[in-house]
Amino acid sequence: MSAAFEIQLIAVIVSVACALPGVFLVLRKMSMMSDSITHTILLGIVLAFFMTHDLSSPFLIVGAALMGVVTVWLTEMLTKTRLVSEDSAIGIVFPLLFSIAIILITRYAGAVHLDTDSVLLGELAFAPFDRMIVFGVDIGAKAIYTSGVLLLINAVLIAVFFKELKIVAFDPLLAAVLGFSPAIIHYGLMTLVSLTAVGAFEAVGSVLVVAFMIGPPVTAYLLTDDLKIMLLLSAFFGALSGILGFQAAYLLDVSIAGSMAAMTGLIFAVVFSSAPKRGLISTLIRKSRQKKEYAQTTLLLHVCNHQNSANERQENGINTIAEHLHWDRKKLEKTISSLIRGEKIIIKEAVITPTPAGADMVESAKKKLFVGL
Repeated sequence: MSAAFEIQLIAVIVSVACALPGVFLVLRKMSMMSDSITHTILLGIVLAFFMTHDLSSPFLIVGAALMGVVTVWLTEMLTKTRLVSEDSAIGIVFPLLFSIAIILITRYAGAVHLDTDSVLLGELAFAPFDRMIVFGVDIGAKAIYTSGVLLLINAVLIAVFFKELKIVAFDPLLAAVLGFSPAIIHYGLMTLVSLTAVGAFEAVGSVLVVAFMIGPPVTAYLLTDDLKIMLLLSAFFGALSGILGFQAAYLLDVSIAGSMAAMTGLIFAVVFSSAPKRGLISTLIRKSRQKKEYAQTTLLLHVCNHQNSANERQENGINTIAEHLHWDRKKLEKTISSLIRGEKIIIKEAVITPTPAGADMVESAKKKLFVGL
């Protein structure tokens, strides 16, 4: 197994492992919480190291996961006071805890291999050097198996508690009525996010963890309203970002983690622009069409309301109607031209007259209005 293949395999596994819980963060509008947790878990690692003096101790993972939960709890406590908003609370708690970790490392653990740069940026290129040896046999990079276990845990827990996570994500009050505890499910999800961040940040760094945890789910959200499909699409976009990011880094000779993070943004930009329903282009086309239809309906309503009236020639006159509608000549000419092409109006003796098709369009608009009311 080549080093390049192992790096891409690790990236794919980590990206999918991060994307799965990230879907629920995006749905619950808690995207920035992932950024907060991926930084503040460093304090949990540092405190656990001071207790164990062993960088390989499993208590470091426990400490990091607990600190992730503490981060969420402190943020929510500040938010519940109603004195600060949730984003402001995150902006207070996250720098505070992360800065304490940096100070402790600098002051008391300067000689220990707790590299803050690698925590933030990671270095996937070094992952193949840390091997998994079983009974004297090299079975591959250790990160493949640690991230694989992480992915398995996330997939199993989300599959088992899918119904509970779905209900809490969309309607916490309904979840409480049905007997589910939104608080337990919420903190369970945050614990899962913390464990995912801990398991992934050593290989890929916290920046890429955030990119994988938020980028693919947001991209998938633009394409579907089905939660199961969103999970699958998130996993696909995460894996695609990992593979394409590595290829781009290899060709351009740049940071692998940075290239993968940038690729999540590029894929999002492509989908954001071209998504069939929620994409920028389709949204602009839809708004333009709605604006055109609104102008046509407005003109037809005016024409129909004053048809056969005493002042019809004044109200519906081709040269005077712009004043009554308060439109500029360019908008009026464009709307009239489109209605004539659609055979909705005709012009007789400089007076705009609706056709049967135009009258039907007005009646249809009125019915839609009454249904909306």
